[in-house]
Amino acid sequence: MKPPIFGSKFSDFSQVFLLILMLSFTKPAFAHHPFGMGDSSNLSTLQGLLSGIGHPLLGPDHLIFMLGILLLGLKRAKSWIFPLLAAGLGGSAFVQLVPLPEFLAPWAEVLVSLSLACEGLIILNLLHKKWIFPMFALHGYLLGSTIVGAEPTPLAGYFLGLLLAQGSLLLVITAISQKSIYWLGLKGKLLAAGIWVGIGLAFSWVSLVE
Repeated sequence: MKPPIFGSKFSDFSQVFLLILMLSFTKPAFAHHPFGMGDSSNLSTLQGLLSGIGHPLLGPDHLIFMLGILLLGLKRAKSWIFPLLAAGLGGSAFVQLVPLPEFLAPWAEVLVSLSLACEGLIILNLLHKKWIFPMFALHGYLLGSTIVGAEPTPLAGYFLGLLLAQGSLLLVITAISQKSIYWLGLKGKLLAAGIWVGIGLAFSWVSLVE
């Protein structure tokens, strides 16, 4: 028998969502290296690797976006991992060839934030799940923009770090996506979608007013 929607498990899970919601009042992380690594042209190979691992996990907008994939209820979840990784790494590679213009940087933060709201619409089945690919590529593009101008060796380390961090997270997220949707129930899914839309709009507002 399906567990009650508002049982103790749901209460615990909603507390996690509320914690994530609190992150929406912090400034989105963008265009920086974790651990105070400074300019990308001065990165060592190890720093590039650590930055690639840390950047998707320490930037709240990127991390929340990744966690949102959990709520999409993906079928044949493993078949989504490689296409998503390809989209993300492809975006990171593309920015090395076509760097982000400086005048677009503030708007890029808004787009990343709006991708969270769009993710909420996907959770609600108002957008097709395949919209997650261009949004993942956008996140990859902006993650890659932090290391434009680096030497080939730390650049390779950064890409390896991105692959490890995003790949590991996607393996876990896609594996439990369907179970999480079943566990949450319809009302829990609607609540989660509302939270994601709210976070996206809040991040967008912070990016616009600062």
